[in-house]
Amino acid sequence: MRSPFKKSEPEDIAGPETATTSFCSSYSDTDALLTSMLAAHEQTSDLIFSPNRLPQIEVHGQLHDLQVQGMPPMSADDTRRIGSSLIGSNKQAISTLREKGSCDVSYGLPGIARFRVHVFIQRGSCAVVMRVIPTATPDFEVLGLPAALEEVAALRDGIVLVTGAQGAGKSSTLAALLDLINRVRRCHVISIEDPIEFLDPHKEATIHQRELYSDTPSFAIGLRAALRQSPKVILVGEMRDRETMEMVFEAAETGHLVLSSLTSIDAEQTVARIVSAFAPAERPSIRARLAKTFRFVVSQRLLPRKDGHGRALAVELLQRHPGISEVIQSDDGAGPSILQAMKRCNPEMQHFDGEIEKLVRAGVIEHDAAMTFATDQEALRIRLSDFFSSAQKNLSGKLSSAAVSS
Repeated sequence: MRSPFKKSEPEDIAGPETATTSFCSSYSDTDALLTSMLAAHEQTSDLIFSPNRLPQIEVHGQLHDLQVQGMPPMSADDTRRIGSSLIGSNKQAISTLREKGSCDVSYGLPGIARFRVHVFIQRGSCAVVMRVIPTATPDFEVLGLPAALEEVAALRDGIVLVTGAQGAGKSSTLAALLDLINRVRRCHVISIEDPIEFLDPHKEATIHQRELYSDTPSFAIGLRAALRQSPKVILVGEMRDRETMEMVFEAAETGHLVLSSLTSIDAEQTVARIVSAFAPAERPSIRARLAKTFRFVVSQRLLPRKDGHGRALAVELLQRHPGISEVIQSDDGAGPSILQAMKRCNPEMQHFDGEIEKLVRAGVIEHDAAMTFATDQEALRIRLSDFFSSAQKNLSGKLSSAAVSS
């Protein structure tokens, strides 16, 4: 594949749909452009650069254009220049972009922000998506994670998975779990990430962070090496393929605590995705190994808040339990589902619709958002019927009172 990248020098935002910034007169200063985009809204999560569009930021899941004063939409040369600047002299990233059409790197504005950067080719030109990484490691209270997850710091072995759709906050949760371990355990930690997002200083633990491609060629190779580096805890940024999953099982089975993430929508799909990555003949043994080694599956969904200020976190929490292990090992489809087993085995095992119901009753999210993100819309609608019936009566009463008064 021909890359639009040549050697070149390294290159906003604001409010509702189109905002204006006045920091510069061109797209040529990448750092100034990024700084201006971050300044446009304090809760910017992503920056997007695409040919024939203005620079864009994403805030609470919505894209907004940034109008750089006097500047037209970006050209293909502008986005190529920005991408080249972000990649810099990373030869592995340049090679990956040319061969596979996309690459991932990290980028930092000293004292301001760090980014996870994805550069890719589309229609023969390049586009760039940048995820903003908070400078401070998030903690449990800020994220709203279940208190039960604090048990992770005491685990000596096994697998803890954080799952969810893209942009559901998996990296932040993994960072919070690792920081918790860092604060309370004197142990050796190895992380393998693509790219490194949160920089973890040594606290009680000694942490070595390795970045894919620059420090190790693959997750699986990095994991294999980690087993010889005497860690007690291993963080694998993402379980992307069968080989990495196999190495995660091996690490957990040999006395290591492994934290990782997977793109899946809930606990049920997480188990299905892991099992389906292996050949049919291997699946019974994979189910048995997963049932034995998993400790937590933390699935996440971010829902738009009713007040318009950001998004609310709903967490499904699957914990190790004999009844859950039995369901995971079963592959005949005749027994209960994982969700049914969660409800039956342990009331502390949060499930999505139960957590979404709590958010509705607390006035945090709207009915429409609840239905959009529900696992079983009809069941949730029935469970909330008393709440909305009562709310409708209260509204009718207020309207009647107002009519009488007028």
